[in-house]
Order: sequence, then C-alpha cells, then structure tokens
Amino acid sequence: MSWEPGLRRLGIVAGALILLSACGGTSTGSTTTSAANAKSAADMGGIDALVAAAKKEGKLNIIAVPPDWANYGEIISGFTAKYGIPIDSANPNGTSQDEVNAVQQLAGTTRAPDVLDIGKAVTLANLSLYAPYKVQTWNDILDTQKEATGLWVQDYGGYMSIGYDSAKVPAITSFADLLGSGFKGRIALNGDPTKANAALNGVMMTSIANGGSADDISKGVDFFHQLKVKGNFTPVSATTATVKNGSTPVVFDWDYLSAAHGKDVPTWKVFTPNNAILGDYYNQAINKGAPHPAAARLWMEYLYSDAGQNAWLRGLARPVRMAAMQKAGTLDAAAAAKLAPVSGTPTFLTDAQATKAKDYLASHWAQAIG
Repeated sequence: MSWEPGLRRLGIVAGALILLSACGGTSTGSTTTSAANAKSAADMGGIDALVAAAKKEGKLNIIAVPPDWANYGEIISGFTAKYGIPIDSANPNGTSQDEVNAVQQLAGTTRAPDVLDIGKAVTLANLSLYAPYKVQTWNDILDTQKEATGLWVQDYGGYMSIGYDSAKVPAITSFADLLGSGFKGRIALNGDPTKANAALNGVMMTSIANGGSADDISKGVDFFHQLKVKGNFTPVSATTATVKNGSTPVVFDWDYLSAAHGKDVPTWKVFTPNNAILGDYYNQAINKGAPHPAAARLWMEYLYSDAGQNAWLRGLARPVRMAAMQKAGTLDAAAAAKLAPVSGTPTFLTDAQATKAKDYLASHWAQAIG
C-alpha cells in the first residue's frame, strides 16, 4: 500500500470537538434507505439498524491490509469480536492499484472488496468507484482531510523514512551514504512507485532531499537511477518477510511501518532526513458496488471510532482524529508517547502534486530503473 494539511507539526492540530461514539448510540427509527445508498448511519435508521443489517449480510471483504500494517490485525479481530462479522482479507501485500483493479475486475461478484485503504494519487484517479458516506465522527475530521460528500476520508498517516539493519549495512546519515559500496543490492522500496503509495512517497522524499520539490519528483527518479547504475537498488518489494530474512536490509517506508521491523530485527534503525520530512495519510473509501454495503459502512464507523483510531495509534501511526481525541481525553496517551519524534517542517503533497508525481512516474520510472 501506499495528512496533509491537517497535521501541521508532528501530526497534531486542533480539531472540532464533536465526539460521537462511532459504534455506540441507539436506533432512531426504522430503516429509511437501503444500505447501498446510505450516506450515513442515520439514513439506515440509526447505528443499531446499521449493525443489524451488517450482521444479516454476515461478511466483510477487505483487501491489501496486512495484519502487521499499522496494527490492522488488532482492528480486524476487534471488529469481528464486537459484531460477530467474519472478515475475508484478500491480497494482504497488494498495492493501492491492486485494490482498484480488484474493484473493477470483481464487480458484481460476492468477492469484490467492500472497502478500500488507498494512497492519495490512486484515490484521486478513481473517484467514480466510491460511495459517499459520512461516519458519526465526521465533524472531528478537518475539511482538508476528507472529500466533502464522503467519497474518501483520510484515516491514518506518518512520515517517510529510511529504515536499515545496522548489522548489515553502514550507518545512514544522508542520501549520499546510499551511493556507497556497502549497499550493493540492498536498497528497496515498499512496492512499485507507479502503483504503491509508500513507494511513490519514498521517491518523492528522495527528490526533495536532492534539489527537487513537492512539485518535482524527477530528482528522486534520477537518484534511484544512480542507485540502479551502482547496483545498490534492488527491485524486490520490501515486506516484513524480506526484512526479517535480510534480503532487503534498507527500506524506504513510512516510519510506523519501519519502526515495527525492530520487533524482528533488533539491530533495525530508522533515519528520517530533516531536510526532507514528508508526511501523508492513507484514505478510506467504500466500493459503491460493495457486495456487503451495510458491513462496509459499519467497518467505516468502527475505524473512525475511538477504538479504531487508538488501534492505529498503537501501531505507531497517527490517526486522523488524534487532535480531537486528545482534547476529549479519549486518546491512548501511552501509545501517543511512543510516536517517533520528528524535527523540522514537514511537507504534505496537495492533490495536484500527488497526481503530477504519479503521472511523471508512469512515464519515467521504468526507464530509470530498467
């Protein structure tokens, strides 16, 4: 897979203080709208009616969310424990583009994804695939972090970093270090940057650090071309398994994902360049052709409840409702204290910049590393 404006410094800003339990409350009446057309729990007659409809469907399809990605394992098990609805998790190591491809290729079947967790550029390129929906905690989320009708909503984020096994490669203190002979075949991205958001942002961070900008990813592509020429870049997409077995000892990835590798590799370290602090959020969206439309909407309510948001926080990711929850005293303070400190002014891509970067990579990436 693959925060802008919302989290100015260290991902925390003041949010609106309207806190409604996403998975609490009572039904306010009978169902007034079919689940597939419901734009809020109220359209279904209240949260209890939504829960009942989701339980009747009896299943939820998710895609491209590994259990060790931002603590998704806890979220998946928590949802099923709370509602008794089993989850079919497909292609856990898939990219944002793989998610969109599955929606299109499996349309009309019971195997199609109900919900998506996708990066900015791919999100914006496929708006026609999503159903508008506003969770009960909608007002806690800044306008810059959601589409006005609820087609997509930012969910959790972090900062781009370079993680490395200090027992296998030299210390990394700058991008220039990566061009050294001690990194032969050892530098990897988390996916293909033309398809995966984490990889795209890895190239963008590199560009910013090497004379480019949020408007110009070309310097990052040039740098990876240099790594390829020197034999330091490997096309192997980094995963928990490749890090654990040592085949990708240097990985460009989100800080929350990189930090988690320390559980398997005690000598793992994380470097965040202070001249290229790049932050971003992933987006949550509902497939408008979801085979389980009520379960899809209930999943959204759970993700944006205090329980879901704190679960991401325990995965070292910064949840979108973090500021509002902190003010309300519902934030997991112990988990928040474990977030990696970041110094400097972060950069967040605008929608236009993310789209421009994706288009540039589509035209230049293969040639650069081929």
